[in-house]
Amino acid sequence: MNFKDLHDQKTPLLLGNVWDVPSTKTAEALGFKAIGTSSAAIASLLGYQDGEEMDFSELLYFVKRISASTHLPLSVDLESGYSRNPKIIAKHIKALADLGVVGINIEDSIVTDKRILLDAEEFANTLTEVHNILLQEHIDVFINVRTDVFLLGDPNPVAATKKRIQLYEQAGARGIFTPGIESESDIREIVTCTELPLNVMCMPNLPDFETLTMLGVQRISMGDFLFDKMYNQLERTTKEIVGQQSFQSIF
Repeated sequence: MNFKDLHDQKTPLLLGNVWDVPSTKTAEALGFKAIGTSSAAIASLLGYQDGEEMDFSELLYFVKRISASTHLPLSVDLESGYSRNPKIIAKHIKALADLGVVGINIEDSIVTDKRILLDAEEFANTLTEVHNILLQEHIDVFINVRTDVFLLGDPNPVAATKKRIQLYEQAGARGIFTPGIESESDIREIVTCTELPLNVMCMPNLPDFETLTMLGVQRISMGDFLFDKMYNQLERTTKEIVGQQSFQSIF
């Protein structure tokens, strides 16, 4: 089953979010059908904040090692494209496709001193240009467009998200990603406003997978939450070693 078809099943595609080869091999061993990189996790490994602080070349290196270690379909979190220039964004996507990447996430926000939404129409125009370049070069990549309206606390997130989805649909999006959405009523309304598969992300109050299936969600992501939890556990275990003056807490 190809990556696009994984978004059209009776149950949502649960994407295993990964950040290196060991996490990739874990996802494969656990039977995940597809994996996606977490930009925040990879940035953290390199000592960067999330938000395109690292160079695209650094991301590309990680993707190359991850792709070489698995046969699973791989989607890459491209943040906002690592450029505002559509030609450069398309070039980045081509470089990923050359490594076997079958999908990308691209988001409509950037980080300056804080994360802000890009103008919706300008971002849609960028997407259109990127989409057209990829078509001309016969590059078939699943473009999952992430809109950060909910994540950034818009006072009327459903209405604002709907407006952006309409623009992104026309610009060549093949999926819509709405991180930060949690309530059943909001999810239901967003699902019914688009024919594109809706992707939601791990959040404290996100409904369980059975409920998300009933609501019509077609893709579920983990973000960098597993990565953060893993390193929180590392800190707790190391603290126990130091406190107990023993390695017994490991075993």
